[in-house]
Amino acid sequence: MIHGFRSGAMMLAVAGLALAPAAQAQYRNEIPHNPSLCSSGGPKIKVTVNGVKASKGTIRVQAYYGTKADWLEKGRWLTRVETAARAGSMSFCLPVPSEGTYAVAVRHDVNNNGKTDLSEDGGAMSNNPSINIFNLGKPSVTKTAFSVGSGVTSISINMKYR
Repeated sequence: MIHGFRSGAMMLAVAGLALAPAAQAQYRNEIPHNPSLCSSGGPKIKVTVNGVKASKGTIRVQAYYGTKADWLEKGRWLTRVETAARAGSMSFCLPVPSEGTYAVAVRHDVNNNGKTDLSEDGGAMSNNPSINIFNLGKPSVTKTAFSVGSGVTSISINMKYR
């Protein structure tokens, strides 16, 4: 009986290890910039980013679970699109794993150096909360989270620069 228990426990432990990478696989999905992905199906977030100040540098749009544990935490983004910036408005499509609550962050690295330059770069978040790029505080997830249904949910985000 003890041998059977040990075998069963070992099988459960191995199965648990096999599932761990699958749970991690939901994070850090980099996808190409393709707004037409939102022409059908879901769940997806169609993000219109308004007020991009220059056609230089890189725009990065990331979707997060709308939870305190995930929102703006390093490596906890679900889907990321990164592409060359175009002045004015740009559209993005971010597939998400299921219906639920999400939040979106946008960053414009104007000089393309991979760092946040407070004097030049811009940023924005879903629901357009009041943010101050100088205090580097992040708005709470309650100010940025929104619901995504089974189809395509459209949001607009307004860029903020110094």
